[in-house]
Amino acid sequence: MGFFGVSDAKELETLDKEVTPTTESEVWQVALDVIESPTNLTIVAPIAGVDLDDIDVALNNGVLTISGVRNKLSALYEWEVTVRSEECFWWKFVRNIILPDNLDLDEIQASLENNILVITIKKLKFNSQNIKVDRREG
Repeated sequence: MGFFGVSDAKELETLDKEVTPTTESEVWQVALDVIESPTNLTIVAPIAGVDLDDIDVALNNGVLTISGVRNKLSALYEWEVTVRSEECFWWKFVRNIILPDNLDLDEIQASLENNILVITIKKLKFNSQNIKVDRREG
């Protein structure tokens, strides 16, 4: 079985495209890992430097959205300094993840530990059975 228990499934579908923001008003895409076990789907997003109050996790019509803001430490980025290399992203971030149908969306848990956001969603268990087909004479 492949991703999400579907043999021909491809990568997790997202609604975002990768961008490199150039202004404060643009939005970064947060990186994440998706881990599937027999019982759960777990989404891991390292978001160092973000306060818990600045993170929002929402679910709407089967789309999980992780968003927030990472603010620069203003004391380090004063007007008199020259930034020689800038690889860290600052300001707003967002990631939309289209969830598969086999998840129990009433059983979502989210936690932040050591600057890593972990979202765990339980999988639904579907019973399968064979159905006998009767022949009708007509």
